[in-house]
Amino acid sequence: MNNKSLIAIVALVTTGVSHLAGADESVDKRWYAAPFGSYVNLGGNHLNRGNTDGFGGGLAIGKMINEHFNVELRGIFQDAGGPQNQRLPHGDWDSQGATADVQYYFMRSKFSPYAVLGLGGLSTTVAGRSAASFIVEPGAGLTYAVTDNFLLRSDIRYRYNSSEVLFPHTKAQNDFDDLVVNLGFVIPFGAKPMHAKFDLTPAAVAPKTVAKEIGCTQLDDDRDGVNNCLDQCPGTISSSKVDVNGCPLSLELKGVTFEYNSAKLTSNAEGILDGVAANLMAYPQKDTFEVRGHTSSEGSAAYNQKLSEHRSQSVVDYLKLKGINNRMIAKGYGESRPIADNLTEQGRAMNRRVELVWTGE
Repeated sequence: MNNKSLIAIVALVTTGVSHLAGADESVDKRWYAAPFGSYVNLGGNHLNRGNTDGFGGGLAIGKMINEHFNVELRGIFQDAGGPQNQRLPHGDWDSQGATADVQYYFMRSKFSPYAVLGLGGLSTTVAGRSAASFIVEPGAGLTYAVTDNFLLRSDIRYRYNSSEVLFPHTKAQNDFDDLVVNLGFVIPFGAKPMHAKFDLTPAAVAPKTVAKEIGCTQLDDDRDGVNNCLDQCPGTISSSKVDVNGCPLSLELKGVTFEYNSAKLTSNAEGILDGVAANLMAYPQKDTFEVRGHTSSEGSAAYNQKLSEHRSQSVVDYLKLKGINNRMIAKGYGESRPIADNLTEQGRAMNRRVELVWTGE
């Protein structure tokens, strides 16, 4: 099996799985690199092969397709020890090859178990002789997310190796059963996408309908559902929930996220809060508002409570830094008020949120 065939397999798998994934832009679909080391335990008939257990490694280039699937193209090499069978020429067995892998993740979380199936080929050289083989590698593994851009990964695989005959005169069996243990890490390219997008443009500065013949009852410049005649709070931030007078009740700050297990705002979150602050400065609401922090259910309830309090305070501090003079109260609710299922990564991402709630004081 040559490299062009493997690339074609990956392209076909990517196309098919992508079709199943749909077009949800909130799903993590980054490319990544994954270097790894390997231990190969030779199984059935290894004495006929004449070599001992070996070590190796390689590099995978992969893509996350949706919440459950990854595809990869892996380059591999391994070196096995000298022969135990005196009928065979002495010398290490050096193998190089590649596989096209499909991984199925049962869940995406800090610990993410998965099943894997790899198809590919090896070219093995010993004592000046070379042979090609077809390999199949089903297995299971686990990733551990240290950060959004660095994951530890390990899997264990059964390898079926159907090889051409290196030494025909030995009448050696050519179907082999091996065990391969891989350990490495995954480096995704780029920032992890947010699970929701936030309109940074203050609604008040959006293009207005300029038509003198249309009365104010037909206009809603800030697009909050309350026409200009009745709107007592013009310029509310897009996506705000408002009362019958058009004054804000609450706003979920979609996209305001923090570094892993931290209250430090990400650069993307700071950009979103810059837009919120600009709107509040241009169209100030004098009321007090609470900044409410929420978490998913990962970790203990006590830890999540403290984390949500620190995160809401970080938002308050940042808005003050940007000149917002409203009375702001930081409150954390931990994992106590979920809005989605904590059993899925998408649900947990929705539960990790920050809200502004105007109190009317």
